[in-house]
Formats: sequence, structure tokens, C-alpha cells
Amino acid sequence: MNPALAPLDDAQAARRADAGLLSLALIDARNHTLRWLAAFEAAGALGRDEGGAAPLVLAARAGHYQERWITRHLQRQRGEASQPSALRLPPADAAIDAWIAEGVGPAPEAAALRAWLADTLETTLDLLGAAAEDDAGLHFFRQALVHEDRLGEALAERAVELQLADTGEAPRGLLPARPARAPLRFAAQRLQLGSAPGGWVADNERWAHEVALPEFEIDAQALSWARYMEFAEDGGYDRRELWSEPGWDWVQAEGRRAPRHVEQLRARVVAERRGRLQSVPLAQPVLHVAAHEAEAWCRWAGRRLPTEPEWELAALAGAARGFAWGDVFEWVAGSARPWPGHASAPGSIDPMPAPGSQGVLRGASWMSRARQHHPKARRFASRTSDQLFCGFRSCVL
Repeated sequence: MNPALAPLDDAQAARRADAGLLSLALIDARNHTLRWLAAFEAAGALGRDEGGAAPLVLAARAGHYQERWITRHLQRQRGEASQPSALRLPPADAAIDAWIAEGVGPAPEAAALRAWLADTLETTLDLLGAAAEDDAGLHFFRQALVHEDRLGEALAERAVELQLADTGEAPRGLLPARPARAPLRFAAQRLQLGSAPGGWVADNERWAHEVALPEFEIDAQALSWARYMEFAEDGGYDRRELWSEPGWDWVQAEGRRAPRHVEQLRARVVAERRGRLQSVPLAQPVLHVAAHEAEAWCRWAGRRLPTEPEWELAALAGAARGFAWGDVFEWVAGSARPWPGHASAPGSIDPMPAPGSQGVLRGASWMSRARQHHPKARRFASRTSDQLFCGFRSCVL
């Protein structure tokens, strides 16, 4: 464990957390969920679902996952060897279970949902106290923590989409504005891409395998608004030759001339933030860009997106040289695909999409909990997904 990090913030420790640390982390995650719930309730936005799931639904999924895979799951102690289709105990609240699992019946009131979330967590912690202290016994508890932390990110995304005035929920403060740094060059070498067994491992990181990387040069940080603005001022959104065929179709269908929520991209960046227009610091990383936009910028600049092995190597070996990541999720080259030997575990929160159907994001964002900032983490999303806290960096061709 890195001694500079508190245990609750250590990404390596979280994946191998024992019952004591897991208990503290699960309480922390649920408190975070409840704070979001209160913020949306105060804004009168709990049930609003424009452009995505309603905040009430997202908050409820935290308790539902724990109920389904821990409280009601009779084979939970078998961990990944359990049978997903095995018989389960009945839910504690049949009405809430039917609403969240099947969309049947009315949504619960906020007070009832809070009480249910408190009950589900209490039961989870009781069962955790009796769990075997090994990877099998703790598997679903570790996975439930990752699941709820991701729901916190989804609630943050909904706050942006609904333009809540001020929730005060950013776990790491403001998005950093970083001074420009020179790109980093890495010599040709071999890398263990993906994760080895031990602790909790996401499905899409399974399993570690050696790959050879040629020499490459990569940006030290995610692309800034200052650099992206040059692309827009040069007519980037109007130049067909810069876009892939699906990218151009998307730009035309959406009428895009700037990333999501941006109102002005000439001379300065003006974006809608917390329900009002604000000037965005040009040194901040580009935010809410689709993969199509990232690829078009790279064609305009005569550069390319990094590959997954390049990004992962730089994140693992480049910190001391100034490689900064974790401000925004970052689009990388290629499509979602499994690593060799991949096999899904029960209760997976990283289902493998159809080959070629989605793009890949690496890293984390400033709205991710620090314990989820892991250099091996992968996310899959449609190349048009721009509601995420996503940006990109580039490499020399």
C-alpha cells in the first residue's frame, strides 16, 4: 500500500481489501450515494430521466445489487464458483425489488428508499462479518463496492446532464488545469497487459498476458481545451476528410460544432456548468467528447490515439516522469475485446459487448472515487458516448 494514501483511497488495497477495510469502504460508498440522493431530492430532480436513468433508480441499484448477490444469494461464499441461476431467498421488500428489477409498480418515496438502503447495507455488513477471509468469501462484497462507486460516477453524470446548480459532491475538488508538458518517449519493451489472478479482478482485465511494444511517444497529460480549440477554429467540425464514416454521420445527425455542453469554441471556451454559462480554463482537459471527436482531432493534428498497451505502460511506468492520468476517462485506439483467457464471473459489472460494437476508455476521472483509480481498469462505451467524463491524449504517428 502507498503510505501517502489513506486505506480507503488506495486502489491496490481496495481490490484485496479484508473484511475490516471493506466494511469501512462500503459504509463510505453508501454515505456518498445518500448524499447524492439528498442533493437530487433538494433540487426536485429525483425522478427526472431525460437522457438517462433517473437518479432515484441509480441510487436504488446500489441496494438491489447487494440484496441480489449477497443477502439473497445462498452461494455467495463460493465467490466466482457460485451458480448465478441458483435459488435465492425472497427480497426484503418485494415492491422495491419488483420496481427496480422489472419496472413494475410505483417508485418508492425518497424516505422509504433511504430506509431500504440503510437496511440493505446493515445486512451486507452483518454477512461480511461472518464471511470467510479469502478471495472467494469476499468476492461479492468487493464487487459490490466497485458497483456502488460506479453508481456514484453515474449520479455525477446525471447531475451534469440535469444541470443541478451545486451538489458539492465532487470527491476530488475541481477538475485540474495542468500546465503543458513535453510528451514522453518509451523504449521498446514487453508488458504484462491486464491483471493476474488475486483479489478482485474486473472481467475485462482477465487475464494478464505478455505483449511486445515498439518504441512510442505519448502526451504527458490529457488534451487541453487550448489544443482542441485550434481544431474547431480550423473548421474541424466541417471537414469531412477528418472524420470516419460513422463519425461524420454522427456529427451531421447531431448538428455538432463543439463537444457536449459547450456553447462557444472560438477564442475561448464557454460551456454550461451547473445551470449557467461559464468560461472554462483553457488548461483544463477536454471534457465530454465522443470517441469520434477524439479520432477526428488526431487526424487533424497528424497524430493518433494510444493503444491500450501504450496507455497502460505509461500509466504504470511514467508517473515519476510526469505522466498524469485520472483527470478524465480517456479514449484509446481499438474496439472492446476480451483478453486471452477471458471468462465472466457471476454478477459481472463489466459485460463483454459484441465484437467491434464499442470503444475503450482507460483510467478514471476526477469524479471517480480515488480507490477506483487503477492503471489496469478498462471501460467500454459506445463511440458516441459523451455524457461520460471523458477526454483523450495522443501519440506520435
